[in-house]
Amino acid sequence: MAEQQSPETPEDEQQPIEGRKNGLETSVSDELAENMKTGWADTERRDLEPIAQAPHTARRRAALSARFPGERLVVPAGNLKTRSNDTEYPFRASVEYAYLTGDQTQDGVLVLEPRAEGGHEATLYLLPRSDRENGEFWLDGQGELWVGRRNSLAEGEQLYGIPCADVRELPGKLREATGPVRIVRGHDAGLERALTDKVTAERDEQLRGYLSEARLVKDEFEVGELQKAVDSTVRGFEDVVRVLDRAEATSERYIEGTFFLRARVEGNDIGYGSICASGPHATTLHWVRNDGPVNSGDLLLLDAGVETHSLYTADVTRTMPVNGTFTELQRKIYDAVYEAQEAGIAAVKPGAKYLDFHHAAQRVLAEKLVEWGLLDGPVEKALELGLQRRWTLHGTGHMLGLDVHDCAAARREFYAEGTLEPGMCLTVEPGLYFQPDDLTVPEEYRGIGVRIEDDILVTEDGNRNLSAGLPRTSADVEAWMARLRG
Repeated sequence: MAEQQSPETPEDEQQPIEGRKNGLETSVSDELAENMKTGWADTERRDLEPIAQAPHTARRRAALSARFPGERLVVPAGNLKTRSNDTEYPFRASVEYAYLTGDQTQDGVLVLEPRAEGGHEATLYLLPRSDRENGEFWLDGQGELWVGRRNSLAEGEQLYGIPCADVRELPGKLREATGPVRIVRGHDAGLERALTDKVTAERDEQLRGYLSEARLVKDEFEVGELQKAVDSTVRGFEDVVRVLDRAEATSERYIEGTFFLRARVEGNDIGYGSICASGPHATTLHWVRNDGPVNSGDLLLLDAGVETHSLYTADVTRTMPVNGTFTELQRKIYDAVYEAQEAGIAAVKPGAKYLDFHHAAQRVLAEKLVEWGLLDGPVEKALELGLQRRWTLHGTGHMLGLDVHDCAAARREFYAEGTLEPGMCLTVEPGLYFQPDDLTVPEEYRGIGVRIEDDILVTEDGNRNLSAGLPRTSADVEAWMARLRG
């Protein structure tokens, strides 16, 4: 990474022109400052096509406007977050902002201003192009010569179909604003300070909750993006199988890096920290350290998802034998999880209660645990007391979309206690996990973890498995691995 410092000028020639870059004062000569103002081509783009989701974001804003008439609504993208000293984490826009605009740039803010005649006027507040007249574009650490070109406000209007304005003017406007205001909290502390005497936590949470609930049912653009994410994820899993011999020679990080390459080549990023858990690490639900050995004879639990350029993510898990062949006990446990997943997927259909698929999968797993003598029956009593959860641990799925755990702020009556509708997309992911130190199970079970996870779209007549491109039965997994490693 290039060190971010001002161009060097001999001290006796330097005339101070002040600027700040990464917290450091800078100065350059008058001559260099004048030189940097001129000689630049006009790069304004005047014939941009609107982004693909523009018609959908317009419809979403209209629904939001109808839900909160007469109120000013503020939805920030968020700001850069410091990783260490003067370096930042890669920026990812808030899901609420991306859902309503399609834009992904830092510091952006969508404001819906109520109109006297009803409805709202939407304005997208963005950072304009870096100013070349005052030297911002090269003297500021976030100037375009350091971090890349930004869209102009006129270009933003073409892309997003929303009038655009300079976001640096927004805090002052909000401080002077009158009337009811709501903001999506947690993304822009500066705007929250500007509105501190105008908003309440309860009213703001209602706005966030509405935007979670609005995302429960996906439109055709969102379904298409989810399928893209899944298709890339399938290819990422295939990539991993092809290099398992190299992972054995190194560590789980080889698997992590292999999948990450596919995510960056075909998408924006990974949708969440990849879980590349080999051997007993598979019993840790969110094993993201990925620093352990990969050994022949063990199982590899790979839970990973590609995030598309529009920020929709897949979430898929496969558990596979590192050497390509399940042992007898590994196959027995795997087949039990597969049977539970089949029962869960079958319960995903319009009109079903959201939790039906969870209960269906948990019943199968409880039956297997009783059958194996690991859990005292009867099954109904075990389920009533939740005793199977010692080894099943987690819920059987969650909504999926712009967040890997999408719609998290939705009210229970619309989500966990709600009813499935066509267009909803959720994961079905039962698992069995026998901890290495669990003395209540036979020794040969200890350290085995199995999860199978697919992304399921609710359709008019049932469901569609978006990740059906990956095998699920134990026999099919073995044949798939043999073909790829052939």
